[in-house]
Amino acid sequence: MTCMLGGLLGGAGLARAQSAAGTKPVVTRSADFIVAVVNSEPITNHEVQLQRTRMEAQWPAGTAKPALPELTAQALEQLVNEKIQLQSARESGIRIEEDAVDLAEMNVARQNQMDKMQLRAKLEKEGLTVSAFREQLRKQITLTRLREREVEGRVRISDTDIDQFLREQRGAQSAAGIDLNLAMIVVPVPEDSTEAQVVALQARAETAARRARAGEDFAALVKEYLGDKVPNGGSMGLRPSDRYPTLFVDNTLTLKVGEIAGPIRSGAGFHVLKVLEKRQGEAPPMMVVQTRARHILLRTSPQLTEAAAVNQLAQFKQRIAAGQVTFASLAREFSQDGSATSGGDLGWTGPGQFVPEFEQVMNRLRPGQMSDPLVSRFGVHLIEVTDRRDVPLSMREQREMARNLLREKKLDEAFATWQEDLRGRAFVELRDAPQ
Repeated sequence: MTCMLGGLLGGAGLARAQSAAGTKPVVTRSADFIVAVVNSEPITNHEVQLQRTRMEAQWPAGTAKPALPELTAQALEQLVNEKIQLQSARESGIRIEEDAVDLAEMNVARQNQMDKMQLRAKLEKEGLTVSAFREQLRKQITLTRLREREVEGRVRISDTDIDQFLREQRGAQSAAGIDLNLAMIVVPVPEDSTEAQVVALQARAETAARRARAGEDFAALVKEYLGDKVPNGGSMGLRPSDRYPTLFVDNTLTLKVGEIAGPIRSGAGFHVLKVLEKRQGEAPPMMVVQTRARHILLRTSPQLTEAAAVNQLAQFKQRIAAGQVTFASLAREFSQDGSATSGGDLGWTGPGQFVPEFEQVMNRLRPGQMSDPLVSRFGVHLIEVTDRRDVPLSMREQREMARNLLREKKLDEAFATWQEDLRGRAFVELRDAPQ
């Protein structure tokens, strides 16, 4: 599971922020009507159309986009889940202070090489009010805090988990080297179910599995068992097998494309799985790319504005490129951090050692290439990459990589379970369009 603020505050910056908050596509307000009610709160057709427009704008290039009705259904489902979670946040007392919204807005501005006033001017020009943008930031922070509180505390990675993961990786192209696309039918089993109810639910799942093995269309079975709320015929998408629950991988690894597994019992219920695709993927890397870079850092202050720092570093870049002065000498004279004494040299570093806004720019540079002035949370930088190399991962680094992969997978599983449970306890009424 990825943090929802990533799209707003990450490297893509303003374009994603605008997409997430919504500019003003042309939608006819006069035709608006309620399409769903979530615990007495309505969702309108206008909101769904805006969400669908945002989804279309963010759709990955080069991938097939669903048909309009399916995309609309996905947009509605996203809004339903979002509203349920925001309601839960209110009930649990989560409140977002103005300082947090201010910081989020400033981060968006910095990622786009702007100050706050330039960002606001750009938003207004694109048709998005500052208040609407800040409200969207507040909403995203709220959802993030809720999920951190409700989901992240459930995930624990033990040394035993890591040992087992590494043993699997060292096997001869085990499941870690396989990419899978699985489709799923799930028959939920509520926690308070009696033994008789569990038996009946299992029989329902076995019927679904038997019909799937007999050749019935799996997407049609998904719709029959789960309704229209599950998109893409139940497909979970092609991904490395270590991003699926281990239970699913263990039961499908030896199957061929088109074969059925299950019913499989998990804490959530009974699962029937169909293998849609299977490819030999890349094994987890045992090498890591390290970069050696140097920088000049100017910290902003009342005496040195961000714009002035950017301008000063742009002049430094021109002087260095013209051969008038060396990067190291300017770093020793002007850089405002501990690297100044070594000519700005940051040493050999691996992924994740710098803040994302710095690392993303550094990673795009070739050895010998300088960046344009870059704004980060620490100030304004001029970066030069001096060298790059591949080095083997140490055992400590391998274990840390394993911990991160396992945590990401368990977070995905915990989030899916939590969201499903929250949805199951909500009252959701879907309404037809007026005739």
